[in-house]
Amino acid sequence: MYQKHIVDIQGSPMEVLSFAPEGPGPFPGVVVAQHLPIAHEGLEKDPFTIDVGERLAKAGFASVTPYVFHWWDPEVDIAVKRKEFRDDRAVADYNAAFDILVRSEKIDENRIGILGHCWGGRLSWLHACHNGQYKSLVTLYGGRLKLGMGDGAIAPIDLCGRLTCPVMGIFGNEDENPSPEDVDDLDAALSKAGVVHEFHRYDGAGHGFQDFCNDERYRQDASEDAWGKLLSFLDTNLK
Repeated sequence: MYQKHIVDIQGSPMEVLSFAPEGPGPFPGVVVAQHLPIAHEGLEKDPFTIDVGERLAKAGFASVTPYVFHWWDPEVDIAVKRKEFRDDRAVADYNAAFDILVRSEKIDENRIGILGHCWGGRLSWLHACHNGQYKSLVTLYGGRLKLGMGDGAIAPIDLCGRLTCPVMGIFGNEDENPSPEDVDDLDAALSKAGVVHEFHRYDGAGHGFQDFCNDERYRQDASEDAWGKLLSFLDTNLK
């Protein structure tokens, strides 16, 4: 199960879902950056979002997932939200989510990572570039990393010199955004910046291959293998 929190972000109420293992802790924490498309109308409408939090809790990690589309009414078309999205607002959202973990007596504030799928794969990278306290970053098929969103925004790929934690990237070789060529560029940028990282690429898998809510995209074998690698990475860097 999870708890709901409401946090004020520049006058806009943002919902945050929190998950935790049983027991007093302190536990390592994870900020989860939400994916698309279902969750743009609300986190609780998306079984995948809930499953991510429950999987992490079962593995011994507390987590928080902020609803970063609180800036719009839920019924606003997803295309509008994508077009109007602003990275500066997202950084404010994730600062608040990170603070929830830091303030909790059940969380070890020195063992916090961030991860995200799809849209969240981009945002997890973005916030790790703005917060040097993370101990790990996992980006799963995060697209648009070569694009800054909002006036004057810098593309996340150009911020990787700010990363202070090890990075895991998980990608499908049939994906178009990020394409295999995009993934090569991300790999090269991290190497140039001297960031410790490991990438895992799956043949026969495209964008969103872990999303069991989408029968066309879901690839069970690749998904479960990726979950194993992800959790092992978190164990190494957060426990």
